[in-house]
Amino acid sequence: MKKEVVISAKTVDEARELAAKELGAPSVDSIEYTVLEESKKGFLGIGAAPAKISATYTVGGEQDALTLIKELLVNMGLEAEVTMTDGESGEKKITVEGTNAAILIGHHGETLDALQHIATLAANKRVNGEKQDYVKISVDVEGYRAKREETLRSLARRMADRVLKYKKSVMLEPMNPYERRIIHSEVQNIEGVSTNSIGSDGNRKVVIYLDAKGAAKKD
Repeated sequence: MKKEVVISAKTVDEARELAAKELGAPSVDSIEYTVLEESKKGFLGIGAAPAKISATYTVGGEQDALTLIKELLVNMGLEAEVTMTDGESGEKKITVEGTNAAILIGHHGETLDALQHIATLAANKRVNGEKQDYVKISVDVEGYRAKREETLRSLARRMADRVLKYKKSVMLEPMNPYERRIIHSEVQNIEGVSTNSIGSDGNRKVVIYLDAKGAAKKD
């Protein structure tokens, strides 16, 4: 759905900011605009005129995801700021920060992953029976995902060192696909060890083991 407004302000930049806010766009760069009239300073205040633009914003399913998160926080009685920004490859990143917001993370991010899942479903629901363009949604709370990623990378390095030292494979606890990819990625940078995933469904685990180079090394 495309929304459109005509905004007047002292400058074009100010008009763009006002338009983005009124249209509910996550950023000024998310809107398209046409300058209808440039601003005029005039002389001694005479003949001055504001800038006028016509701005449009195509509302996608990400707005439904954002609204869902905000309503959930209200229903839970949590005071938090919810923002949405553009990520890589068209991804929409919803960030939650505020008092007691950490309750949305859960054990190893399980609650956060569930929240991201329902936000993704909300963003990609059918409209009037028709399937819309897929929108990838990521949800983060208090910068948890970056902290968790560093924790997992550190774990991968420690366990790889253990495998190299004791010449025995190490099996990690069950992880979701996102976390397993982090482990695989980090171990790829360590010579002498490799990784594999075993198990099924929600019980898949990463195994770190000696590869041919690691097995050939002498103590």
